[in-house]
Amino acid sequence: MTSQLALPLTRSLAHESQAQVPRATRIHVNRNLRLDTVGWVGFDMDYTLAIYRHPEMDRLSIEATVRKMVERKGRPESLLAMPFRSDFPIRGLHVDKKLGNVLKMDRYRYVKRAYHGMRELSKEERRQHYHSRPVRAGTKRYHWVDTLYALPEVTVYAAAIEHLERQGIEVDYAQLFDEVRECIDIAHQDESIPGPIAADPDKYLVRDPNLGPTLHKLRSAGKKLFLLTNSRAEYTERVMSWMLDGQVSEYPRWRSYFDVVICAAKKPRFFQETELKFAPAEEGVVAPESAFVDGAIYQGGCLTELERLLKVASDEVLYVGDHIYGDVLRAKKETAWRTMMIVQEMGAELRVHDEVQTDLARIDELHAQCDTLFDELRFRQGQIKAIDRELEQREAELGRVAPSPAHAAARLTHRRAIDRIRARLHAIEEEQEELEAKVDRAFHPFWGSLFKAGPEVTSFGDQVEQYACLYTERVSNLLHYSPVHYFRGPRDRMPHEL
Repeated sequence: MTSQLALPLTRSLAHESQAQVPRATRIHVNRNLRLDTVGWVGFDMDYTLAIYRHPEMDRLSIEATVRKMVERKGRPESLLAMPFRSDFPIRGLHVDKKLGNVLKMDRYRYVKRAYHGMRELSKEERRQHYHSRPVRAGTKRYHWVDTLYALPEVTVYAAAIEHLERQGIEVDYAQLFDEVRECIDIAHQDESIPGPIAADPDKYLVRDPNLGPTLHKLRSAGKKLFLLTNSRAEYTERVMSWMLDGQVSEYPRWRSYFDVVICAAKKPRFFQETELKFAPAEEGVVAPESAFVDGAIYQGGCLTELERLLKVASDEVLYVGDHIYGDVLRAKKETAWRTMMIVQEMGAELRVHDEVQTDLARIDELHAQCDTLFDELRFRQGQIKAIDRELEQREAELGRVAPSPAHAAARLTHRRAIDRIRARLHAIEEEQEELEAKVDRAFHPFWGSLFKAGPEVTSFGDQVEQYACLYTERVSNLLHYSPVHYFRGPRDRMPHEL
């Protein structure tokens, strides 16, 4: 459904089936959410409303960061020519700043895969460093990579470790990572990264033709919209104008879509502070006292002040963002806002998931075979113990006696069966490992699926489940739903209910 719905909406439209929406554009539901109870919808900008071309954007960020490391931190000029793989990192990784490793963990903080530079750590190395004691991911030793914005940092870090160690240079891994982060921040602040994007948005941004109609549809249903971004006002003006101006005739400028525009919000601090006031971000605008001025751009502020000025209850706000910590997690922890997370990787994840269905079915089949074999193994082992107990009882009653031929034959039969079962289990384990590796390579050459680590949910997937009421690939997927749609989550089941 791509056209504007006539209002008021019928009851049947309000309860349209999720199955009617194509899977590629579907909004996935973790917790029930009724859009008819939402009065305000807020949006982040970068990687939420603004969709970036990753190869171009990552290369710009990587090259700008490395230049800063050479110019400001005195790193060798050879870094400027070092090879790097911009496709190396994915979201949800953890950087171990003590050992210089990049890790992928499941929701239980078990390290399933790890790299030092571009070299994958062996199973024994992972066990030595991370499996003999709990990984305390929330400490300063570890840095969580939870945004697309942060992927170039990991690319530079891994490539620099690889390059410097090959040159025989001793590396302080924590210092190097801090330098990478500082230099990429400088590159954003001095316009080394935002400047080229604003000057040539066609090169770095993807224009979504359904974005304007989506925002228009929400406004037509009586919802009010606000923009809440960490980007500065000048950059926001350039990007939003390029994305939205001229898309829908009823909106002469991009600002017309929004009732409130807030830049330089400094999330997640925005959600944590309580006394920060909004300031004007352009000339001729005064700080708001009791309400925002239509069409004006503000900066700073905090959640408490925003809700006061909007005169809205927390549970009537839906906030849409891409940053699991800065947008979604903090919004859920500090307020009753409902949340929708934009996961631009969803398209690739869904496509590959469909492609590997045969392998996944085979893995499930092997798991079922293992269960049957373990049952058989327990039975055979129990039979041997029963024979041994019977012999022990006879010895206690009659003194030492030799096992009867029947006992010996039965014991030998069970022992041979156990050997065959163990050999089959070993073969199944090898096939499972090969299939799991094949599936992982289909999703990503280094890390596998964004959401899964083998059979377990990743730490990233766990955060999405916990803190995002809804998640989808892009904002314009809302166009496929009524503005009063009732998003119903699947019935959650514990293992004993399956």
